[in-house]
Amino acid sequence: MDQRIINLFDEYTHKPLTREEFIRKLATLTGSTAAALAVLPLLEVNYAQAETIPHQDDRIETERITYDADGTTMKGYLARPKGKGKFGSVVVIHENRGLNPHIEDVTRRVALAGFLALAPDALSPLGGTPEDADKARDMFQQLDAKKNIMHFARAFDYLKSRKESNKKFGCVGFCWGGAMANNLAVNVPDLRAAVPFYGRQPELTEVSKIKAELQLHYAAMDERVNEGIAAYEDALKKAGVKYQLFMYDNAQHAFHNDTAPTRYNEAAAKLAWSRTIEFFTQKLS
Repeated sequence: MDQRIINLFDEYTHKPLTREEFIRKLATLTGSTAAALAVLPLLEVNYAQAETIPHQDDRIETERITYDADGTTMKGYLARPKGKGKFGSVVVIHENRGLNPHIEDVTRRVALAGFLALAPDALSPLGGTPEDADKARDMFQQLDAKKNIMHFARAFDYLKSRKESNKKFGCVGFCWGGAMANNLAVNVPDLRAAVPFYGRQPELTEVSKIKAELQLHYAAMDERVNEGIAAYEDALKKAGVKYQLFMYDNAQHAFHNDTAPTRYNEAAAKLAWSRTIEFFTQKLS
């Protein structure tokens, strides 16, 4: 697909670009409104493909939970291995579409790998993630950035209260959640391992606060996010923060999301995920 189309969709999903304006610009690139509408299903996520691990998989247990974040009731989706035991604990952070079926599936994948996994819903203060993905994106504009970080940081306090937790904590986030994973590394001293997927970098003046080890995953064709890599690496090195950085050739932003047919890159996604699980196994066991 024409890279200009993918870049336009990236602009639409990350900036305040209305759907009407997006369709108009897409029609200009494709030649007509009809052609634009034909291309649209190849760009947008398809949650019918979200379930790679069934909700009722007998190897794991899942539940809906809530936790307090300084007076805000946060909703979350929890998954863990079936049976008794104490497990490394991972916060899973969604994209700027909220806690949707794809992220719930990713949370089950983390649990199936042997971890206690919690995916908070950033849109909890506004009632929770709606089914309409465009509405969810618009709701993100109403959130307070500093409160968002606190809301997710409190997820680790909740995990500490779970008898299944071994009190060793990590996080993994995608896109908006990748940026949040970077910010949690800055703001949660107990964090041992943070894995941002194609996430914007934190304030460079804050990098020296990071105690966690980082595993950073980037897509070679993700120009918007990649602009900040060099300065981030320099700050990490100066602060003595341990990190790994992986760049995936021919991969687009959101390459891990297997419900996004045009941007999903199976080879890159599987490699990045295997690295993520190995990293958590090393740091959280």
